[in-house]
Amino acid sequence: MERCKLIKRASYIKTAPEAVKAFASGANYLENSSIEHKLRYLVQLRVSQINGCAYCVDLHTNQLRKEGETQQRIDCLVVWREVPFYDERERAALGWAESVTLIKDTHAPDSAYEIVSTQFSENNLITCFSDFRTYRFC
Repeated sequence: MERCKLIKRASYIKTAPEAVKAFASGANYLENSSIEHKLRYLVQLRVSQINGCAYCVDLHTNQLRKEGETQQRIDCLVVWREVPFYDERERAALGWAESVTLIKDTHAPDSAYEIVSTQFSENNLITCFSDFRTYRFC
């Protein structure tokens, strides 16, 4: 499968290696968290779709395929509320991710928090939040 061809932009690693190192340390923390990889990549893909980041959409789509995610679920992620094949935990995470990503419009409502807090421990919520916050800048 051919990778996305992107317009050449600033080289972050050459220009600001310490910033890249700090970002990578957060990624390392998330990689070792108790949140399952497939769920994390699913949420990261949804946030990247909202943000319109072609590089990140390509990255997370490929990560999901490597984890064994079906093409149907990847394709239908943009309409996850309308299809039956995401479970309650995934729906809670996706709803919270959208609320946090679109905070200017949603104000991260208590109703979304109440739903996600039934599926995740406080520790996992903090981990998820830091993950969503990071991917808002992709």
